[in-house]
Amino acid sequence: MTPRTPSSGSDPKKTAAQTAKSVKKAAEKVTAPKEAVKKAAAKKTTAEKTVTKKTAAKKATPTAKKVTAEKVTAKKAGTKKTTPAKTTAAKTTTKKATAKKATAKKAVTKKAGTKKVTTPLTVPRTEAPVVVSPAVDAGDRERLLAGTHHAPHSVLGAHPVPGGVAFRAFRPHALSVTVVAGDLRAELHDDADGFFSGLLPLRDVPAYRLLVAYEGTVQETEDAYRFLPALGDLDLHLIGEGRHEQLWTALGAEPMTHQGVAGTRFTVWAPNARGVRVAGTFNFWDPAAYPMRSLGGTGVWELFVPGIGEGELYKFELTRQDGSRTLRADPLARRTEVPPATSSVVHASHHEWHDEEWLARRADAPAHEAPFSVYEIHLASWRPGLTYRQLAEQLPAYVKDLGFTHVELMPVAEHPFGGSWGYQVTGFYAPTARLGTPDDFKYLVDALHQAGIGVLMDWVPAHFPRDDWALAEFDGRPLYEHEDPLRAAHPDWGTLEFDYGRREVRNFLVANAVYWCEEFHIDGLRVDAVASMLYLDYSREPGQWTPNEHGGRENLDAVAFLQEMNATVYRRVPGVVTIAEESTAWDGVTRATHHMGPGGFGGLGFGLKWNMGWMHDSLDYVSHEPVHRKYHHGEMTFSMVYAYSENYVLPISHDEVVHGKRSLVSKMPGDWWQQRANHRAYLGFMWSHPGKQLLFMGQEFAQGAEWSEAHGPDWWLLDPAYGAEPEHRGVRDLVRDLNTVYRHTPALWQRDTDPAGFQWVVGDATEDNVFAFLRYDAEGNPLLAVSHFSPVVRHDYRLGVPDDVPAWYEALNTDAGRYGGSDVTNADAVKPEAQGWHGRPASIRLTLPPLSTVWLRPA
Repeated sequence: MTPRTPSSGSDPKKTAAQTAKSVKKAAEKVTAPKEAVKKAAAKKTTAEKTVTKKTAAKKATPTAKKVTAEKVTAKKAGTKKTTPAKTTAAKTTTKKATAKKATAKKAVTKKAGTKKVTTPLTVPRTEAPVVVSPAVDAGDRERLLAGTHHAPHSVLGAHPVPGGVAFRAFRPHALSVTVVAGDLRAELHDDADGFFSGLLPLRDVPAYRLLVAYEGTVQETEDAYRFLPALGDLDLHLIGEGRHEQLWTALGAEPMTHQGVAGTRFTVWAPNARGVRVAGTFNFWDPAAYPMRSLGGTGVWELFVPGIGEGELYKFELTRQDGSRTLRADPLARRTEVPPATSSVVHASHHEWHDEEWLARRADAPAHEAPFSVYEIHLASWRPGLTYRQLAEQLPAYVKDLGFTHVELMPVAEHPFGGSWGYQVTGFYAPTARLGTPDDFKYLVDALHQAGIGVLMDWVPAHFPRDDWALAEFDGRPLYEHEDPLRAAHPDWGTLEFDYGRREVRNFLVANAVYWCEEFHIDGLRVDAVASMLYLDYSREPGQWTPNEHGGRENLDAVAFLQEMNATVYRRVPGVVTIAEESTAWDGVTRATHHMGPGGFGGLGFGLKWNMGWMHDSLDYVSHEPVHRKYHHGEMTFSMVYAYSENYVLPISHDEVVHGKRSLVSKMPGDWWQQRANHRAYLGFMWSHPGKQLLFMGQEFAQGAEWSEAHGPDWWLLDPAYGAEPEHRGVRDLVRDLNTVYRHTPALWQRDTDPAGFQWVVGDATEDNVFAFLRYDAEGNPLLAVSHFSPVVRHDYRLGVPDDVPAWYEALNTDAGRYGGSDVTNADAVKPEAQGWHGRPASIRLTLPPLSTVWLRPA
């Protein structure tokens, strides 16, 4: 093993002095005056009568020989030098056996100054002492070798016993082990199979270290088995209750100073394991010498390993009930190796945050009453090859220039297969190492915050993969997954579903949500696949699922988990928003958890919900040729029937531009000009519709190809050397202007969840393919949005408007020439006429450009 730097947790000089003093006191107490010896002899009593008898050929105990092998050399600290001759812990020299008189061991002390003192190291006793073997007994020895010992600290280390202090070490492959306590050095006896032991004549356990010799190297280290548990009773109580909201501070690998010594505390929850050991680079991946102890009935195993710190690789070796072993990554590892490597890495954060200003105003307004437009990003492919820190130099500037308020990062939690886009997570507490360290990821979040951009991340508590080094049957039995196979196996993805009814599993996930928000300053969690969690029969046929206790299909455990997660996050981290990707009509997704709905459930407590219905309907509408759109007109208006049932986000996400679904612009019918015009008109409709907006990368400049994680967006489309570059740049310019006008127009976001903030002007112009509506802010100021999905110009198109607005002017027109349109605009202010129309007292006449959306504001 590689020698490691001794811990600086204690003062060597002080320790040496104290040890020398302790040894001196011990010697004084075990040294009897000559008169006492004579008196004792007269009474025919000896200090070690039962041990020293040699009337028979056999020795008193089979372990006595082992003890005699110890060599203790004490050197007195200071100027006085005392060197006792070699002594044995249990060896005696006797005179004639027939005399039955014991002679005390001879300890020859050299001169201290001019005086020569000879003191015996045995104490006359009235009773014979009990002889204790320091060696590990057969039962403990067998369990330690098999990796099934639940209390190794009770056996290994130093323990007071009759006759002194027993030292025991388990160091496979070691040539020798020596105890070093100040000036005291004692080589332990080799008991074979990696066990070493010795009995030293000390009253108390000293501060000591171990000198372990291997072939070609010597390692001086603290003994891991001399330390008390490094996990407190409160932590264990909260873990047992499933209420530890900062679970990552209690479980996993935590570098720390414990009892004055620097090292790392390893803790893991494995209630079904017969034994747990830790393996890593610090022990050449041989876990035998590092068995962990079980802490009561919590199922938590713990070991403080001195002398190791950040950067060490490790895993836990768990012994299953059948005696087989499995090597597992840490479920709460804060850092991992770069995939496909799977080891966990000891980590401590050193990042210094500089986003105080952002955090201070983050909670000024709830998300549903604030501007909220999101740029969704797959970090690994946005600019392929960039690290977190390199992304921090480019991404904030790009997003800020386009005017988005937030970015949403596709799952950054560690995942073994890049093609899953991060949605099959194995390292729930570790940002993916593909792009850098956890502190590098913090640096990116910090940079985005300093640019005024919020950070959302996709969070995946619905399922996990079956990799045999991760969570699946973690300790030999279903643990994180449900024990019922019908509840555990996810039918669509070949993964496993969490057991939300188990309090420790629920705690693991709730604390994980808090972890990302508190440790990484994440501003929101978009929770993936909520529908698959809520329904017991999700993607299952009859007979493949079991009803709940009420006979229903609702997963009551998952409901309780989501409610607890949302309530905990909103309580602990003000200003954070949770967003549900929920594709059904579940009642109350964004309702408060304490408000009961008609189905008898409290709300799930999310802040926002993806409007999957709007997304599917609107994309279906625009995919039709304009001549056929009149037959699908209701697909664009139906969303307003339920627009205020939840707090919605309108998502054009990665899911809609992959796997044969085509990119957004490629979904549009017609020639290339019409496709881009439809694309622009659709974005204008989306930004003016009640709800927040989300757009996946590449769609902001009308990329024609589907997204691929292998190469990311087609940035070459924006190269000035490319002939069609102005057309793609024009769409990106439109997105920038949409966000700019949006952020400065409260009518477009302030009352997204209030029906009074929306009024149809005309929603049934099926023959014209026209949709017109008014949006109002809290002060009653309107914005008129008109979307025209026909490829013709409509002149003098009359629309009813309020009569209290003296004039309207174009705030935005998606057909403007600078966006690549035909530049049909309403250049001058448009004044209302007294002619009533569409049930309103006044009306205006507009020129509607082809395939366009026009926004008008009061002059």
